[in-house]
Amino acid sequence: MSISFDNALGIHEKALGFRAQRAEVLANNIANADTPNYKARDLEFSKVLEAQSDKAKNGTFALNMTNSRHIEAEGLGNGDESLMYRTPMQPSIDQNTVDAQLEQSNYAENAVNFQASFTLLNSKFKGLVSALRGE
Repeated sequence: MSISFDNALGIHEKALGFRAQRAEVLANNIANADTPNYKARDLEFSKVLEAQSDKAKNGTFALNMTNSRHIEAEGLGNGDESLMYRTPMQPSIDQNTVDAQLEQSNYAENAVNFQASFTLLNSKFKGLVSALRGE
């Protein structure tokens, strides 16, 4: 009997990848805190999780062109639909929407969630190794 990693690990592998991607986005926001006209961005975990579970249930979708004059849909399904702009709490003179304290707190929260996902994934692997060894 073969072991399916998708069934054994569940959504935890994708959650770990999402947390790493969100860390990059938040770090980019923090790095551009003093850049004029920079717009802060963030990923929303619930939307990414919903999209991943929808892909798992229904598979990926394809758009069919019924007429040769239709414009091809580019960029659909590449993950950028979950990357949103953050609404600023206070307007700034230089139109920058980064709130450094908010970004740092989001980064810290994401780091804790990343560690929790990593620990959970690690325990899943330990359980699989124990099952393979017959312990």
